Amino acid sequence: MTAQNFGPEYFRSQGWWRNETLRDWLTQRACNDADRTAVLMHSSRLSYAELNRKAKRFSGGLQRLGLKRGDIVAVHLPNIPEFLIAWLAINEMGAVLQTVHMPYGPRELAQLLGHGGAKAAIAMARTKDRSPASDLVSLRTELPGLEHVLSVHGKVEGAEEFESVVENGSGAEPNPLSGIDLYMQLYTSGTTSSPKAVSVTYDHFLSNARMCAAEFEITPADRILCLAPYTHLYGLYSVELALAVGAMICMLDLFSPPAFIETLRALQPTMLFAGPAHIAPCLHNRLFEGLDLSAMRVAVLSGSTVPVPLSEAFEQKLPNGKVLQAWGMTELQFGACSRPNDSRDIRFRTIGRATPGTQLRVADSAGKALPPGETGELHVRGCSVFSGYLHNPDATREAFTTDGWFRTGDLAQMDREGNVELKGRTKELINRGGVKFNPIDMEVEIAKHPAVLQVAIAPIPDDAMGERACCFVVMKERASLSFDELKSFLAERQFAKFSWPEQLVMVAEMPMTPTRKVIKSELVRRFLSERAFGSEAQ
Repeated sequence: MTAQNFGPEYFRSQGWWRNETLRDWLTQRACNDADRTAVLMHSSRLSYAELNRKAKRFSGGLQRLGLKRGDIVAVHLPNIPEFLIAWLAINEMGAVLQTVHMPYGPRELAQLLGHGGAKAAIAMARTKDRSPASDLVSLRTELPGLEHVLSVHGKVEGAEEFESVVENGSGAEPNPLSGIDLYMQLYTSGTTSSPKAVSVTYDHFLSNARMCAAEFEITPADRILCLAPYTHLYGLYSVELALAVGAMICMLDLFSPPAFIETLRALQPTMLFAGPAHIAPCLHNRLFEGLDLSAMRVAVLSGSTVPVPLSEAFEQKLPNGKVLQAWGMTELQFGACSRPNDSRDIRFRTIGRATPGTQLRVADSAGKALPPGETGELHVRGCSVFSGYLHNPDATREAFTTDGWFRTGDLAQMDREGNVELKGRTKELINRGGVKFNPIDMEVEIAKHPAVLQVAIAPIPDDAMGERACCFVVMKERASLSFDELKSFLAERQFAKFSWPEQLVMVAEMPMTPTRKVIKSELVRRFLSERAFGSEAQ
């Protein structure tokens, strides 16, 4: 099927796009499941009827402030009920959600809100170390389009109180909405390049969530906990899955291993969406010992490469549950996942196969599809794939092939059944004297070393060879690893010598994005800075 034919009309004819909106889903839940618990956090509960009522009141309050259909409203909040109320209210009135990660400060806020054109922003009055709402108020001279700042859980000079806007909101007549209206505006994580804005419609992402809910066999009886921030697509997606069927949304505001364990104990979720960086420290510190995890039937791990030993170790803690993998991007939501009835090998080794309404292929540098078993770039097309980057035609042109496939930048292999095994990122290739290689398999092996807690291999500039590989390691407590021991470890596992790291650097912690991906460029920057001042590594 050509790119021209594989488009909106085809998506509608297949029943993938159904002209549905988030407001439609919430209204349906409030009518059919009014008393069912929608949100559970510690001892706080909201029924679907209460969530719908608060969203409508806040929508009316936003309209009283002068906000209207199509306006961009930024949300800079942790995973708390106010985030969900704000998101649903924004969509209720036909405005567009823009998310901003909690770790971002004034510089990033100015960049992202200025680029996106946000007319209003919602933020915490205070966090542990700053006042995000005050930061936004101070940016008004720099961002003349930012007309309103709303503070949550406290008063801030120059901002309206979130709670007051909710209380003063009236049930304004909702604007007519359709599936082709803009739904949200997100920004890529920027681990390999500057962030880019992704705008999608309701049809794009709600179709994906509705069909994936069936693949994961989600029912209204499920209690869904996601450890990713709601300012990231992974977090938003978990809420969409719950709203698609009327399941319960379990909430943890900010992740830490102890808080996660307490949330598991108190809320007994049946489904978990997390990343390897959430699970690894809990396993390492034996925090799951003695914890009743019998309620959990599915744990989905995504966001970065999932080591097989981690999946194996975590599934051993789930007497009635299975560990799955999934793969997605800001540009398309979830593009692949394993299913509960897949074999352990498929669930642990691969990201599964394409989600409904999605097509995947592995292609060479010329865009030619490769046969099963060969490594190339993973390409995707389907009903959830975005149309292009906001205000960035050059990036859009580079992102798509001439025949309409989105270039993911992920290296992968595909088997005959369509299951995909990730092999790293094209932009993480190390070019040593013209010989390019990807360190992902080596990272996976080094992660199994008994002394290693975290590992990342990144390219260091070299005058003679162009680049050389440097292995950055976070050690386990009271453990040690010498460079000679590392080389022996790799030799035993028969890695080619040309691909071995040429340096071993111990670090106290890995720099991570808000979505828990290692920022390799920051590792390299820190290393080069320390070397310039005379620090030495092995």
